Amino acid sequence: MKFISTRGHAAKVTAAQAIAQGLAPDGGLFVPETIPQLTKEDFSALCKMSYPERAAKILSLYLSDYTEQELLEDCRAVYSESSFVGGAAPLVSLGSNLSVLELWHGPTAAFKDMALQIMPRLLSRALGKTGEKRTALILVATSGDTGKAALEGYRDLPQIKIIAFYPVDGVSRVQKLQMATQLGENVSVCAIHGNFDDAQTGVKQIFGNAEFAKMLNEKGYFLSSANSINWGRLAPQIVYYISAYCDLINAGKCKFGDPFNVCVPTGNFGNIFAAYLAKRMGLPVGKLICASNSNNILTDFLSTGVYDRNRSFYLTMSPSMDILISSNLERLLWSVTGAEKTASYMKQLSETGKYAVDANTLAAIQNDFVGYFATEEATAQTVLQFWKDQNYLADPHTAVALYAAQTYVKESGDSAPMVVDSTASPYKFANNVFRSITGKEPGGDLEALEELTQLTGVQIPYPLAGLKDRTVRFTEVCKPSEMIDRVLQFAK
Repeated sequence: MKFISTRGHAAKVTAAQAIAQGLAPDGGLFVPETIPQLTKEDFSALCKMSYPERAAKILSLYLSDYTEQELLEDCRAVYSESSFVGGAAPLVSLGSNLSVLELWHGPTAAFKDMALQIMPRLLSRALGKTGEKRTALILVATSGDTGKAALEGYRDLPQIKIIAFYPVDGVSRVQKLQMATQLGENVSVCAIHGNFDDAQTGVKQIFGNAEFAKMLNEKGYFLSSANSINWGRLAPQIVYYISAYCDLINAGKCKFGDPFNVCVPTGNFGNIFAAYLAKRMGLPVGKLICASNSNNILTDFLSTGVYDRNRSFYLTMSPSMDILISSNLERLLWSVTGAEKTASYMKQLSETGKYAVDANTLAAIQNDFVGYFATEEATAQTVLQFWKDQNYLADPHTAVALYAAQTYVKESGDSAPMVVDSTASPYKFANNVFRSITGKEPGGDLEALEELTQLTGVQIPYPLAGLKDRTVRFTEVCKPSEMIDRVLQFAK
C-alpha cells in the first residue's frame, strides 16, 4: 500500500513514511492510493474478534509495511482494560434503533485516545522502519482534547519530543488543567492568544517553513504531527465504525448487509471522514450525518457547496468543535474530485477564505453526507432530555450529535439503526452538563465534577479524578506569530 498527496505533487510513500512525515511536502494530506475492500467473510471473522484483534486486522490492510503481529502486539497493549476502563469502544443501546458509541473510556476521557494511544507506537516503529536517526518533533494544535491525548500518548517515548498549542480562552477549565499538569520530560504546552484556527494555521505555517526545517535538521530534529492531518491518526479511527457494526450484528440489532446510519459531532472532519472510508471499504453505512455546533460551516457546505470561513466565530459549550478550518475536508474533496481540483480549492481557501464546488461534486458529496447543527439552547435541552428520558448523561459534543440524529430521523423518516459517536466524558465539561440539567450555576468549573456526580450518581472517570490537586507545570501564553520561536526554544 502506497500513499499519495491530496494535491498531487509529492512522491508516493510507504505507510511508515506517511506517518513519520505527517504532512505531504506539497502541503497536501496523505491518502491511500487504493481503498482495501472487506468481504462478507471478513465481517463474519471480525464479529468473533476482540477490539484489539479487529483493530490489528483493519490497520494491517492500510499499514502493509507493518506486520500483523506487530500491530496485534501494539493494539493489545494499547486497548487494554486497564487503559480503557469499560472497554475501548462500547456500544450503548438507547432504544431499538439508537445506539451510542462511547469512545472516551481511555486515559484522557476523550475519543482522541482511540487513535492517539496507538499512533505513538506506529510512529516509533516507523522511525525504525525508515532508518530515521533524528528526533521527531511533534507539533499539535488542539481545541482541547487532541493536545492532552497526544501529550499522554507520546510522553517519555525515546526519539520523540512534543509541543501542544491551544487557544487560551477556547478550551474548558478541565481541558486546560489536563494539559497544564501533563507529566513527561519530552513534553511542552503553550497557550496562544487566538482561536483554534489560529493555532492550526500557525502549525501549518511552521510545517511549510523550509528554512526552519533546515535549521531543525541541523540540530537533529524533523517535524511531524499528531493532528488528524496525519494518516497514523486517521487510520485507527476507521476501526471503531467497523467494530460498531459487528457489535450491532452480535446484539441482534441488524443482520449483515443491513444498512445503518452514523452521526458524528465534528469540527475538523477527521472523525467523520474515517467513517466515510469505512463505507468505501464495504461497511453498509447509509447516511453520514455531520453534526456541528453554532460554528456551522460544515452544515452550510454540505447544503450549498460553498465553504466560507469569513464568518463570525463562536465560543460554545462544545469547544472541541469550535473550528472554521476543517482540515480533513480536503481528503473528501480529493476522494470526489481528484488532486487537481482539490489543490485549486485549497489555494482559493488560503487566498480568499472560501471556495465553491460544482453541482456534480456537491451531488456526489450529498449522496453520502448530510449536515445539521445545534444551537447552544438545543444542545443544553438535549443534555437534559437524554438524562430525564433515558437516564443517559451526555457531554455537550455528544448532545450536538444526538440532536442532529433526532432531527435527521424526524425529517427523513429513515428508520435504519443509528449509531451516534459519544466523543467525550460528560465530566470533561461537567460545568455545562450541570447547568443543562439543573438550570443552576455550579460552585466552579472544577467543583462541578463533584456536584455532577452527587446529582446523578454517575462516577467520575479515572483520568479526571483528583485533577484539581495536580501540579501545574505549563502556564506560558504567546501570540500566534511567536509560535515558531516557542518551538525553536523547546528544541534547544
